[in-house]
Amino acid sequence: MAISSINFILGFRILLILTILPLFHSESIHELLTSKGLPAGLVPKDVKSFNLDENGLLQVNLFAPCLTKFENRVFFESVIKGNLSYGKLNGLEGLSQEELFLWLPIKDIIVDDPSSGLILFDVGVVHKQFSLSLFEDPPECKPEDKPPQLQQQQHQKIISYTSGVSRKKKGFDVV
Repeated sequence: MAISSINFILGFRILLILTILPLFHSESIHELLTSKGLPAGLVPKDVKSFNLDENGLLQVNLFAPCLTKFENRVFFESVIKGNLSYGKLNGLEGLSQEELFLWLPIKDIIVDDPSSGLILFDVGVVHKQFSLSLFEDPPECKPEDKPPQLQQQQHQKIISYTSGVSRKKKGFDVV
C-alpha cells in the first residue's frame, strides 16, 4: 500500500511539473517566427517586447526606430504589427523598404515554399523576392529617426489629403 501511494505522489509531482513548466518557458520572437515557417532575421536582434494574441495579431516593440540593410535598406518603426500565420506576415504596419530612392511600406511577407529558398515582400504595387539566406540571422539595427526621404513622402501624403479636404469644403452647395 505504501509503495502505491509513493508512486501516486511521485506521478502527481511529475505531472504537475510537466503542466507548469510550459508557463515559465519564454519563447523569443525569433523562435516564434521560425516555428511559424518564417526566418528569424525578419526582426532586429534587440526587441523590447512582443505579443501574439489569440487571433494571430503580432505586435513587436523595439527600443527605438532603426535602420538596417538586407539587400536594400529597411526601416523599422518602434512598433511593428501584422497578422501572423504559417509562412505569412500579412497586413504589416511599421516596416518600410527603400526601392529606387523611394521608401515603400512593406504590406506582406510570405514564404510559400521554404524549399525554394525564396521569401516574398509585397509593397502593394510590386512584389520583390529575396533569398531566405539574407534573413537567417537577426540583423543589427542602428537607432535612427525616419530617413529624410520617408519623412518627406509622408509629409506629401498629408498635404495631398488636407488639400483634397479643403477643396471639398469649397465645393458647390446643393439647392
